[in-house]
Amino acid sequence: MAFSVVFHHDTTDPLAVISAPPPNESSHDRAAREERENEAQRISDLIDDEIRAERAVRKKEENTVKILLLGQSESGKSTTLKNFRMRFARDRWIEERASWRAVILLNLVRSANTILDALSQEMDDADPDELDDAFKFDDYYRQYKVRLNPLQAVENNLKCLLGATEDIQPRKQISPSTIAPSGSPEFFVRSRTWRNFLQATRGPEFSRHSFQQDLPTLLDSTDVIANGKDDIKALWEDSRIQAMLWRRKTRLEDSAGFFLDSIDRLSARDYEPTDDDVLRARLRTLDIQEHELIVDDETDAPKWKIFDVGGSRTQRHAWLPYFDQVNAVIFLAPISCFDERLVEDPRVNRLEDSFILWKAICSSKLLSRTILVLFLNKMDILEEKIRHGVMVKRFLPSYGDRPNVTNDVVKYLRQKFKDTVRYCSPEPRVCHIYPTSVIDTKSMSATLISVRDGILREHLKRADLF
Repeated sequence: MAFSVVFHHDTTDPLAVISAPPPNESSHDRAAREERENEAQRISDLIDDEIRAERAVRKKEENTVKILLLGQSESGKSTTLKNFRMRFARDRWIEERASWRAVILLNLVRSANTILDALSQEMDDADPDELDDAFKFDDYYRQYKVRLNPLQAVENNLKCLLGATEDIQPRKQISPSTIAPSGSPEFFVRSRTWRNFLQATRGPEFSRHSFQQDLPTLLDSTDVIANGKDDIKALWEDSRIQAMLWRRKTRLEDSAGFFLDSIDRLSARDYEPTDDDVLRARLRTLDIQEHELIVDDETDAPKWKIFDVGGSRTQRHAWLPYFDQVNAVIFLAPISCFDERLVEDPRVNRLEDSFILWKAICSSKLLSRTILVLFLNKMDILEEKIRHGVMVKRFLPSYGDRPNVTNDVVKYLRQKFKDTVRYCSPEPRVCHIYPTSVIDTKSMSATLISVRDGILREHLKRADLF
């Protein structure tokens, strides 16, 4: 028997009229309608969830300060990041400090092997006309090479422990005296590999993991270094070796002297890395390193997300994606490198390369509203070079007859970088410039506080405008 369904709705409410089921709706039609309505409601709920998620992400981003560390390779970016973490994430820093022991020993051994490689080249390049002197030189130092030969295996073992890979990028070489000896090729560690190593060897997990795997390698390496430390010190302190390194322009790491001078402490079995040791330890990583920090104790203070991107020429293409919505760029220009050449291309002066990079950053429209912070870095090395009589105008003719004094050099370069901001920026902006030595923890702590306050002030000011 047929029957009709009577729906009662308020005819004065237009929405009620529109949403009301049609009259004389059959049970089949009603089921189909309800299925369509349920599907529409499901889609609506999904859209609402997406909107809520986007709002949450936007709110989180609004409360996050995005910082990029930029600069050429070996400009001090990673050391600056270490300073940030040491100052604003102290507990985690202390947990990870012991994990740097393998890196520090590797830095030490690589420096010793670089000296030995240069010594080998010196012997091979001996002038036949000076055979007697060359023979004496060769005979005297061959003993060191034989006794220190196990250091090559130590270097390889430590690289394997860290998951390191040798640089696959070929080096352009004009003269063999412009780069490090070929026996010490550059190496790198994948960022993920390094993070996994830190996670496995820090804090409470260190004893369980390291005693099973890492500690025997570290102790064996330490024993080999300890057995050869007297020979290493003798080579490093030998005036003829120092003269040879200078003559061949052998390129050692900036921290080589620090670690070689500390070999007694570093070669002890119970050695524990200090803050200064970790700051000076160099570990080249590929990919992007990202760290989140709380730089202010205020509960509503924004979180900082700092990105350390590779500075070598082969890695600079990775910078561009990180320019989007960045709040500040901290650019490191090593002003001590006025007399140095790029490892990747010895035809290019390193200071010139820094100016080119700085100009590109200042000119970028993507960074037109970004806060700029410039570290004129490696002041300590600049002072040492000038103290030893290196003339800046010889490598930087535009410096002219200005005094060959550190403060005058810094003043001149500071103005040059400042002029670049003024003439190349798409719109007027302020640039905060700091002469720095990022291995000086005391001065860097004060500098980072100043940088933090300046960036947060500008961040809040711009937030109030929107």
